[in-house]
Amino acid sequence: MRKPLSGTIFSALILLSIIILGPGCTKTPVGGSNVTVPSVVTFNIISSVTNTAASSGGIVTNANNGTISTNGVCWSSTNQLPTIADSKTSDVVNVNGFTSNVTGLTPATKYYLRAYASDEAGVGYGSVLTFTTNATSATINTTVSTLAGSSSGAYGFANGSGSSALFSGPLAIGLNPVTGNFYVADNFNNTIRVITPAGVVTSLTQSTLGYADGPLASALFYSPASIVFDAAGNAYVADLGNNRIRKITPAGVVTTLAGNGLNGYVDGSGTTAEFSSPSGVAVDSKGVIYVADRGDNLIREVSTANFVTSLAGTLAAAGIAQTNAPGYTDATGPAAAFNSPCSVAIDAQGNLYVADINNKAVRIVSTTTGAVTTLAGNAVQKNLLGSPVALTCDAAGDVYIVDQTGRILEITAARTLYVLAGALNTSGYVDGPGATARFNSPSGIAVDASGNVYVTDFNNNVIRKITVKIQ
Repeated sequence: MRKPLSGTIFSALILLSIIILGPGCTKTPVGGSNVTVPSVVTFNIISSVTNTAASSGGIVTNANNGTISTNGVCWSSTNQLPTIADSKTSDVVNVNGFTSNVTGLTPATKYYLRAYASDEAGVGYGSVLTFTTNATSATINTTVSTLAGSSSGAYGFANGSGSSALFSGPLAIGLNPVTGNFYVADNFNNTIRVITPAGVVTSLTQSTLGYADGPLASALFYSPASIVFDAAGNAYVADLGNNRIRKITPAGVVTTLAGNGLNGYVDGSGTTAEFSSPSGVAVDSKGVIYVADRGDNLIREVSTANFVTSLAGTLAAAGIAQTNAPGYTDATGPAAAFNSPCSVAIDAQGNLYVADINNKAVRIVSTTTGAVTTLAGNAVQKNLLGSPVALTCDAAGDVYIVDQTGRILEITAARTLYVLAGALNTSGYVDGPGATARFNSPSGIAVDASGNVYVTDFNNNVIRKITVKIQ
């Protein structure tokens, strides 16, 4: 039976359409790859949290051949996987990172939030963060005062009470849990100072550059850069100029745990090991010491038997006497990379935090596997932390950070960021309310059991105290 002419024409048209359009109707860009939804990362820190507002953001890690039309964050108090059908912001399109200010929130409410970006193919989402708004409009109020050092910022070497004491480049501070006193690494004076909570300053060691172990009266240091304590009151010092890790016992005896004084990179036992400008130390509950080996761009570990190994960071080629190249890579062990790690701190759960100053980030290192992740900051969020030069942890798991550009920050265990005092990229010497207080290259930090924060204000040559109140 002969087919009708109309059916023949219709079949021919379908065949022609297939030939012209090809097997699908997805847009094919010039590059030849199909457009898919963007790949998005949510910033893993919530900042500026109040009872009705917060701030977050994200970055488009891959546009997948599409053109980003909108980006922002979306949130919900009920939907654990919020979408743009829920509340959202629409920010200026910026694939290199965007910050969103979230408003109109309900007090004392848990929210789910994630970053998003959309293109021709649809909407891509980052991971979900949770946060809880404050119950009231009460805010964190801080007051900055000078505990010790000249009120004029003058430098020198003098013991005494309060403003009669003189420092020269105080670089680090640590709290002795046994005595309640603070030890200060007085960098340019090459000495360790003691400060009582009332601000009375004395000296443990001579103000003479050198290297000598033994009783405190004869011990010598060279630009001490960091000092921490264990629960028994032993102090551990990163003796930067001597490229050594030193220990001060409660009885007042100084010994060398690791390092032979040479500037280099060698793992090994005790004084066969080599460091390059070690600038940060931390000690865990078992007595294991962790070192921010700044010149080598490594995180090193000193066992209780004083054997030095490299926990994380890119290693130089075997046999090459050079420092390791800087970088920024979250990975495990030698696959990870840092750029001038200058401070380390460990919390009660054994998490090791690193102030990675030139990457403008705080990193977390697993002490069991050497796996490195980023807690906050990076080149995209460069103003979030500024230049993190030092950090410490309190018993609650909060992390306190010194931004060398002029701020003191806190990241709570709930991953919420607060500015406690100072201002970004602003120098000065002003006591008073936190927002108006000014520092000049703050460099070290400690926290007491009452939540008071102590800061070595390097260029002002003073020790500052920050009292924190919720009002």
